[in-house]
Amino acid sequence: MQLPGFIRNHKLATTLVLVIVTPILLFVLWTTIALHTSYSTGDRAGYLQKFSKRGWICKTWEGELQINVVPGAAPVLFEFSVRSDSVAALLNKYAGQRVVVTYAQHKGVPTSCFGDTEYFITGVRPVGTP
Repeated sequence: MQLPGFIRNHKLATTLVLVIVTPILLFVLWTTIALHTSYSTGDRAGYLQKFSKRGWICKTWEGELQINVVPGAAPVLFEFSVRSDSVAALLNKYAGQRVVVTYAQHKGVPTSCFGDTEYFITGVRPVGTP
C-alpha cells in the first residue's frame, strides 16, 4: 500500500524539522542562557596591559589585566572579553593605568563569537575612585 503524497510530504517536513530546526533552536536557547546567566561576578584590580579588537569574522574586544600579587613576584594575567562598546571605550582611555574592572563569568558560552574568554567586563574605573 502506497501512502498519499501529502502524508509522505508531511513525514519529510517533520523529519527535516527534527533534524535541522531542533538542533538550531537548542543551540540558540543554550547560547541565550549562557550569556544571560552569570556563574560568578566580582572585581579585579591591576594594570591594563593589553586591549584590542580582534577576530576574522566575529570581532570581539579582548584584553589582559596584569595583577601584581606580591612585589617582585611574577605577575598574574587576567584575560577578559568585552561585549559593550561603551565599556571598551573606557578601557581604551585607561590603557596602561591601574584600574578596577567589574566582571561577570559566563561558563559554557558555545562559541568564541561572543568573546575568547568566559570573563566579560561590565564596568571599569581607575584605581582611587569609588
